[in-house]
Amino acid sequence: MRLLMIMIVMSVWHTGRMTTNASAATETANAIEFHDASVTLSGTVIWSHGNFHIPSGSVTAIVGTNGTGKTTMLKAELGLLPLSSGSARVLGAAPGTMNHRIGYVPQNYASNTESPLTALQSVLLGMMGEQFGWHRATRRQRDRARQALEFVGIDDQAGKRLSELSGGQRQRVAIAQALGSDPALLMLDEPLANLDPASQHEVVDVLARLNRELGMTVHLVSHDLNMLLPILTGAVYLLDGHPHYATMGAVLDPALLTHLYGTSIGVVTTPQGDMFITAGAGSAARSTGAEPAHIR
Repeated sequence: MRLLMIMIVMSVWHTGRMTTNASAATETANAIEFHDASVTLSGTVIWSHGNFHIPSGSVTAIVGTNGTGKTTMLKAELGLLPLSSGSARVLGAAPGTMNHRIGYVPQNYASNTESPLTALQSVLLGMMGEQFGWHRATRRQRDRARQALEFVGIDDQAGKRLSELSGGQRQRVAIAQALGSDPALLMLDEPLANLDPASQHEVVDVLARLNRELGMTVHLVSHDLNMLLPILTGAVYLLDGHPHYATMGAVLDPALLTHLYGTSIGVVTTPQGDMFITAGAGSAARSTGAEPAHIR
C-alpha cells in the first residue's frame, strides 16, 4: 500500500524547492479552467459540459454525492485521465504540463500505518524524487524539509516513523511532503477523512495558513463541508452529471444543496455569525440552533 502511494505521488511530483511565497509563481488569474470538458470511462460518461474557472489564490472544494466523479476531476486536472471532449488548463497550461508546480496529497494517506519511513524521510522523498534512497540529502534539502515540518506543526516528530504517528499527524506529514514540489497549487483528495475533529481542525488550520501566508491555491475533495466552511472561497459541485463552480455565497443555498444531495438540507447561521450545514427532514430553510451534519 505504501509503495503504491509513493508511485502515485511520484507520478505528479518533480524535485523542487519550497518557497515562502507561492503566489510569486502564480502568473495566471485562474488556477484551473474547464471549457466544455467531459470525461468518459469504459464507455460511461462520468460528467460532461464542464464550463468554469477557479481563481488563483482561492480555496475550493469539489463536492457531490458518491460516484459523481470528484476524484476523477482531480485526476483529469493532473493529466492522469484524458478528457473525452473539451479542454482544460491548469496553471495556464494543458493538464499534466505544470505538475511540477502542483503538490498532491492522495486519498487515504493518513490511513497507512505500515510505512518504515520517518516523517523527515517522507518529506525528503517529496523533494528528492527518484534520487531518494540513492543519494544523500543535501544540508539544504534537510533544512527545507524541516521547515516544511515546522510549518505544519509537526517538526517535533521528525524522527518518528509514520507508523508511530496518529492519523492527523500523518496527514500533516503528507502536506509537508507535498510542499517539496514548491507548489503554486495544492490538491488534496479527502484530506479530512477518518480523522477525529481535533485533527481535522489542525489540518484545516494548515490549509488556511498555506493560503493566507503563502498565497497558495488550495483545491480539494471533501465530504465534510462544515469543517471547511471558514476557509472555503468557492466550490465545484457535480450536479445532474455536470460540474459547476460558484462562490460559497451561492453554494450555501438550501434549495441547491437539497437538489445536489437528494435530501433536505439546511444552512444554519449561529448568533455569532458562523455557518454550518444540516441534513434531515425540515431543514431545507435557513435556520438557527440545529446540530451540524456531515454532508457527502
